[in-house]
Amino acid sequence: MLSRRTLMGAISALALMGTTPALAQDELYIPLVSKGFQHQFWQAVQAGAEQAAAEAGVRITFEGPDNETMVDRQIDMLAAALANNPAAIGFAALDSQAAIPLLRQAHEAGIPIVAFDSGVDSDIPVTTATTDNRAAAALAADKMAELIGGAGKVAVVAHDQTSRTGIDRRDGFLDQMAANYPDIEVVSVQYGQGDQLQSTEVAKAILIANPDLDGLFGTNEGSAIGVVNAVRELGSEGVTIIGYDSGKAQTDAIREGLMAGAITQNPVGIGYETVMAAVKATNGETLPAIIDTGFYYYDQSNIDDAEIQAVLYD
Repeated sequence: MLSRRTLMGAISALALMGTTPALAQDELYIPLVSKGFQHQFWQAVQAGAEQAAAEAGVRITFEGPDNETMVDRQIDMLAAALANNPAAIGFAALDSQAAIPLLRQAHEAGIPIVAFDSGVDSDIPVTTATTDNRAAAALAADKMAELIGGAGKVAVVAHDQTSRTGIDRRDGFLDQMAANYPDIEVVSVQYGQGDQLQSTEVAKAILIANPDLDGLFGTNEGSAIGVVNAVRELGSEGVTIIGYDSGKAQTDAIREGLMAGAITQNPVGIGYETVMAAVKATNGETLPAIIDTGFYYYDQSNIDDAEIQAVLYD
């Protein structure tokens, strides 16, 4: 796993270099098609992918649409990657079903697909490098319940209802609440498309409609920042915020005490494992169905612990 200093250096280098320089013609080419590039999370995923590419001696590219609503644009990127006859493809699906026809073409052409972050509703990918999002969201529900005393009203601002991450984080939270906390009512689940401005407006609407709300859960970086912004702008008091991911806006909010805590993934590990799995797939190696890259809950009490600092990306 990269240290934070190494990660920041890698991200800075990427900003200067753009994509990976071209390598020798006989080296493997593995394009990665991401869900986006607007969040620090995806930049950290790219840093991990670049590290793996350097170690394995392969050439990669990393691209994604301008925002996480642009499913058609992502499909175009996947089609372009496939047209370049790569050795393998890494793909983080915005829509768990929309890309399946193209993935089937890749499979028929003998091009392994490694899903990362967000899988697809198909057995075509040879593996998926991801967080156990249902388990992570269940932990977020447990922490929320603990902080509000096991009773009250909560709401969810999710990033979407089409990707596997959006579905699993929403359902992991809701199912845990329903199964274990009968005195907690989930009054609203709304979608901000992972955009912090849209998520801010969604969260403000929830807060205005529910002035007695006890807690809000934001399911990705943009969603969580939107929740923080909404609470700050409305001056809402007594609302416990649990987030997901760990960009600077979230870590600042936790240090300030505005956000109670959040789930952090291991984005560098996701990028690294995706490229390494793609290389193994091209060599015919058998891969597990899921490569679990891990998650942690962090708050003011442990944000500076070495274990947590290693997976923050602010």
